Amino acid sequence: MTVGIVGLGLIGGSFARSLKEMTNHKVLGADISQKALYAAKLLNVIDGELTGENIGKCDIVLVSLYPEKAVEYIKENAKKFKKGAYVIDCCGVKRFVCESLLPVAEKNGFVFLGGHPMAGTQTWGFEHSRSSMFKGAPMIITCFEKLDISELEELKNFFVSLGFAKLQLTTPDEHDRIIALTSQLAHVVSNAYVKSPTAKKRMGFCAGSYRDMTRVADLNDEMWTELFLENRDYLAEEIDFLADNLKKYSKALKNNDADALRRLLEEGKEGKREDR
Repeated sequence: MTVGIVGLGLIGGSFARSLKEMTNHKVLGADISQKALYAAKLLNVIDGELTGENIGKCDIVLVSLYPEKAVEYIKENAKKFKKGAYVIDCCGVKRFVCESLLPVAEKNGFVFLGGHPMAGTQTWGFEHSRSSMFKGAPMIITCFEKLDISELEELKNFFVSLGFAKLQLTTPDEHDRIIALTSQLAHVVSNAYVKSPTAKKRMGFCAGSYRDMTRVADLNDEMWTELFLENRDYLAEEIDFLADNLKKYSKALKNNDADALRRLLEEGKEGKREDR
């Protein structure tokens, strides 16, 4: 197959690396950064540049851009995609992207799928991409309803060949509701946590807990601002729920209420054990 990758950052670059290392597919790449594109060519991570002239040869196109840019790119190239090709975005939100692009795909004869590789790091850019990025991770796919079993099996085999453990099928709404908790809220909490004035005095007092809590505070603020706003309803709901829970701990401490504090800690401990 010929696979096109739009955006050679952390995720797109990792897709290119894993494709070249683990498969025999031809890989074409595009990026607005000439530095990233040159590096990908120099390292033989791509076989050539993806252009408006050759995009129609791609059987699969992975669009690893921010949501609004992903929608813009796919709309602009809708008439150029190969009929029946899989065009898969890799954005962290799905409702906005799927609602914008499903009608475009139907009109132009390609298959659009909302995708979200559940892998990444707190760093970004091609220089941080790696072929092992997706090892053991789930690949979430939405907007799959019109695919038959053989097509889903084909997609599963493709992503498993890149190291993914499985395909996770869901709806755009369920994706955005759950990801608000499992990914977005964690970034908000970490980012807010390091703003404590006490953090400036932490040297010599840190162990694993502080590192774990602050790992994703150093984020790509441009990207996460867009992701948060596209999912603002579900994310705000999770933030409010967490804030209400934190107030319970604060109240127990201020009232010197050991029973209430112990009960809150027990509930959290049991919640974690059930989550394993």
